[in-house]
Amino acid sequence: MNDIRSYFGPGHGACPGCGFPIAVKITLETLEGKAFVVNSTGCLEIVSSMYGRNVWAVPYIHSLFENAGAVAGGIDAALKALGRKNEGHVVVFAGDGATADIGIGTLSGMFDRNHDVLYICYDNEAYQNTGNQQSGLTPPGASTTTTPVGDLLPGKMGRKKDMIGIAVAHGIPYVASASIAFPNDLRRKVKRAIEFEGAKYLHVHAPCVTGWGIDGKLTVEVARLAVETGLYPLVEYENGRLVRVMKLKKRKPVEEYLKIQRRFRHLFKHPLGEKIIKELQQIADENVKRYGLEDEG
Repeated sequence: MNDIRSYFGPGHGACPGCGFPIAVKITLETLEGKAFVVNSTGCLEIVSSMYGRNVWAVPYIHSLFENAGAVAGGIDAALKALGRKNEGHVVVFAGDGATADIGIGTLSGMFDRNHDVLYICYDNEAYQNTGNQQSGLTPPGASTTTTPVGDLLPGKMGRKKDMIGIAVAHGIPYVASASIAFPNDLRRKVKRAIEFEGAKYLHVHAPCVTGWGIDGKLTVEVARLAVETGLYPLVEYENGRLVRVMKLKKRKPVEEYLKIQRRFRHLFKHPLGEKIIKELQQIADENVKRYGLEDEG
């Protein structure tokens, strides 16, 4: 199959401008369709595996919200036992809620057993399938249905979980972050990941049109701004060692990223908004320092 659409779609039910189909298509194209896909409950599962409208042209299983890591590990063990490992790569696609919250236990177990699985988290920063509830990866200040803006609270309080750090701490062979705004970088990282035997974790930033309150035509621009501000650094670890980062030639202030999203607009008029904006800028500054993101050239 040479047509990228033959691996995923067309005909899925994602919103116009949705970010995660980009990540799925790039991944399956890079793997040339040689994949056994495990997909946890969430937006991707809902829009792609409806009865009579399944758009997957690769072996596919819908796992529960909480057990994608365990199911993928079982498939890996079965393929090895059957002598069929050369038929394809075991790949998980799971959202931020299924990864950082509900499924983090089985994901940790998969890492600990070092199953030969490529686990991809598509991070849209909330439980979007059920109406934009806060997840462990919702950023500070974001308005969600469970962190509504009021007189006292300016949206979500507290930082995102550091899933890259958590994955690296498990000692697995390959960990990286990517963004749908940089498809060539994502493609290269998928290729690099499958060169390693064992567990691989790829965290992909993928904006949600409805939850973030953006125009669908701005999805890639918004994703790019997350990287260009330093809020979402693109990094790569091999065997626990930081080997590559995407340098920022001209870093942009976080306000440019925040102001075009409905979920953050209240920060520019809320009494505590300035404080949250400064916190987000501090997070970006810390990322720049931690990973050496500034391009001094």
